[in-house]
Amino acid sequence: MSQPSISVPAILVVDDELNMRLFMQTLFKTSGMTAAAARDGAEGLRKARENPPDLIILDVMMPGEGGLLMYRNLKSDERLRSIPVVMCSAVADATFFHSLRLVAAGRREALPEPDAYVEKPPDPERMLALVRGLLARRAGAEQQTGE
Repeated sequence: MSQPSISVPAILVVDDELNMRLFMQTLFKTSGMTAAAARDGAEGLRKARENPPDLIILDVMMPGEGGLLMYRNLKSDERLRSIPVVMCSAVADATFFHSLRLVAAGRREALPEPDAYVEKPPDPERMLALVRGLLARRAGAEQQTGE
């Protein structure tokens, strides 16, 4: 009798700080998930397009293409727009949401808010609970739509 296949959630961590990437990858891997990492928005977007993850942890402020531009590109991509995104940054949430509105200005369609916003440094247990909740919500939505 064959066992049903259990999919292991894949997380993409996009952060320019090596210590934060290693912390997040370790947190998710030791919790039964897979975790890939990228050091900036351009690399993160490329990795997401090559192998779409189940969830993305995205830093806001990074050199080059930062998190807000990557987020806008994710939400503009038909294949990637449904991936839950947790923005994680040292920027206060009010400042982040103001910046998000500026990035969205002039777009034909509104830029949705991310699924969650977490200020650094993240609490490991809270981050895991948040990620598990978002993954469960996404799995439930996919079951309802039959994807």
